[in-house]
Amino acid sequence: MTLAFSTKAGTLALLQEPLRSARIAPLVSFTVAAWQADPAGCLARIRPVIGNGPWIVRSSCQREDGAGESNAGAFLSLTDVAAEGLENAIEQVIAAYGEADENDEVLIQPMLQSVLRSGVAFSHDPNTCTPYRVVSWSEGRDTSVVTGGKGGRTWQQAACSPIAPPVELACVVALIDELLVLFGGVPVDCEFAVTCEGQAEVLWLLQARPLVLTGPLEDETSQSVRLQRIHDKVARGMQPHPFLMGRRTVYGVMPDWNPAEIIGVRPKPLALSLYRELVTDAIWAYQRHNYGYRNLRSFPLMPHFFGLPYIDVRLSFNSFIPADLDDGLAGRLVDHYIDRLLSEPTLHDKVEFEVVFSCYTLDLPQRLERLAEAGFSKDEREAIADSLRRLTNRIVHPKDGLWREDAAKLSTLNARREELLASSADPLERIYWLLEDAKRYGTLPFAGLARAGFVAVQMLKSLVAVGVFSDADYDAFMGGVSTVSGQLARDRATLDKATFLSRYGHLRPGTYDILSPRYDEAPELYFDWSQRPPAPETVKPFSLTLPQMREVVKLLESHGLQPDPVGLFDFLQAGIELRESAKFHFTRNLSDVLALVAECGAQWGFSREDLAYCDIAAFKELHVAAADPKEALSRSIEQGMARYRDTLAVVLPPLIARPEDVWVFEWPETTPNFITQKQVTAPVTGCEERERLAGAIVCIPNADPGFDWLFAYPIAGLITVWGGANSHMAIRAGELGLPAVIGAGEVLYRRWSTSQRLHLDCAGRRVEVLA
Repeated sequence: MTLAFSTKAGTLALLQEPLRSARIAPLVSFTVAAWQADPAGCLARIRPVIGNGPWIVRSSCQREDGAGESNAGAFLSLTDVAAEGLENAIEQVIAAYGEADENDEVLIQPMLQSVLRSGVAFSHDPNTCTPYRVVSWSEGRDTSVVTGGKGGRTWQQAACSPIAPPVELACVVALIDELLVLFGGVPVDCEFAVTCEGQAEVLWLLQARPLVLTGPLEDETSQSVRLQRIHDKVARGMQPHPFLMGRRTVYGVMPDWNPAEIIGVRPKPLALSLYRELVTDAIWAYQRHNYGYRNLRSFPLMPHFFGLPYIDVRLSFNSFIPADLDDGLAGRLVDHYIDRLLSEPTLHDKVEFEVVFSCYTLDLPQRLERLAEAGFSKDEREAIADSLRRLTNRIVHPKDGLWREDAAKLSTLNARREELLASSADPLERIYWLLEDAKRYGTLPFAGLARAGFVAVQMLKSLVAVGVFSDADYDAFMGGVSTVSGQLARDRATLDKATFLSRYGHLRPGTYDILSPRYDEAPELYFDWSQRPPAPETVKPFSLTLPQMREVVKLLESHGLQPDPVGLFDFLQAGIELRESAKFHFTRNLSDVLALVAECGAQWGFSREDLAYCDIAAFKELHVAAADPKEALSRSIEQGMARYRDTLAVVLPPLIARPEDVWVFEWPETTPNFITQKQVTAPVTGCEERERLAGAIVCIPNADPGFDWLFAYPIAGLITVWGGANSHMAIRAGELGLPAVIGAGEVLYRRWSTSQRLHLDCAGRRVEVLA
């Protein structure tokens, strides 16, 4: 017989007989009406059933644990209640109901002893409504650590996974499966604890309720078919490739061109297709080859699994190998990089700083010692250093540096855009040429300048490592860099609305997202035009001391690097500034493309919401073909919508190290990037509530430059889910001297963004939840 959920107390009582996979502690419950009529009688029932304490006095209100609303954690439960405090504890629980109904209950159970771990388990992923078993737990008996988002670990497994759960969680998965059977397949949410009795572990069910989901359920068979296809594709990708170094690969959302930061982990089809078109299908490899790395042209960098984009890390690591390095040594180096990432997966957003050697720096000989432990000989390490020195000298050369040619292309991009927009070209032709120019004169030079910017930051960090700079010097140099973002804040304080928007109106928080309004499409959304913010402090140029200058001269000569100190520091500043400038200019082309796509779509009856599901290839095809535009777009949109339904149903880890990870994985806590050496204590807010921004620590999903409007407000700190140590927001926060945590990862971000008040200690690399 199928059971039906009741109140907290009612459901536990109902399960005491049939439940086989876990124990339920003895319980006593009574209604508010019974307590108010005869408190002594209610108290007298307790000890004969559940002993002499200590007890837990729990809420069992009719307004919690319902099919439409759980109200989880809304009411009071009191632990470790002794006999003398029992009556008062019951009164407190009832008082917490507010206007209590006479049929609301109070539940009393003995406190469990020798608790090893406790947590919460779901039969379905509440975000996707798909049949993933999700178990969150922490060591000890306090389930509020998990339910309150204060910590703990989270493990996730597809319902039909061929992979067995870990031993310590197998009993919890069996409990979920049994509850699903007992309640006729109704999705379930339960709290549990595991105690130690002698040498054995005992599982206890603390609570079971219906899991409130916001959408239709997916069946287990559909999920299994989809995940098997992803598993098979990942397994194929893990094999050796005839044109690549390295025995195997890894897939990640943050290495290299980090799609999680730029387009998100579940981009809609238009955004995904634009990012592939402009960067990851071809441009990325052309730039690397142009700068002296291995030729990986024709290799798409970013595969996707039913719309979830990942970087092929073996391919990325191949592309950071200098072209003149011996093949045998190059192959061993790629394998070492992958092994290191697998041994320390929290480095997945720091691979260029912590895993690969992609340029020569002043501390490179010391850092290469790590390779000695991996079996690389002294001659091999010297060969790697020599190769990287030659490559780096070509990039940073004071007169002929590769970055100078890339910087010059930005003027061509702007001139061609103005000429195109002033012409009589139709919207489809404009879309086509804006994209072509964005690649040739925009993202290609941007990729080169981003590489120069990375080399600059690496070189700066090496000055700290070898003792020429202090951490304060590093921060002072970054604070003296003048970027487009810094100019935006200064212009916001001085320019009128029309002039400001003519300069910055193309920016949008989601650079590739047609649903993200441009600044000039929704200016009131981003700025308070009723008042001008105070002008930011003038950028203080950094200057070397004479002893530092002498030491830099010696280091450059001893390491065989070409520029003199003036040339080096010109490059360091230009590399960081031009990277941001290039991004600003190519995104104008991209933003205009999105505006034209919306204009064309509206002409044929499609909304922006519809067009977000279209592939950009449909518009390119309409430019070259005599086709029915409405039919072509409708077909692309329908296909995109169908595919995106699959996208929303898939949950994958941020780093896929083996095919089995497609079915089952534990969510990792990443190691965030702390920017500046400062501390701040402030309330927490999202970017949606403009009136709360001043003086707050602001939480945003990624480090997209379209969020620069935030810096027109006096925010106290910044936290992002995704973003690397060299990301736009990291550079921007360093420039402003703003305490920031960039790339917190989903687990930590969820914990911190849902808190009310935080303390950021960037020097100590810690975040403390205060409320």
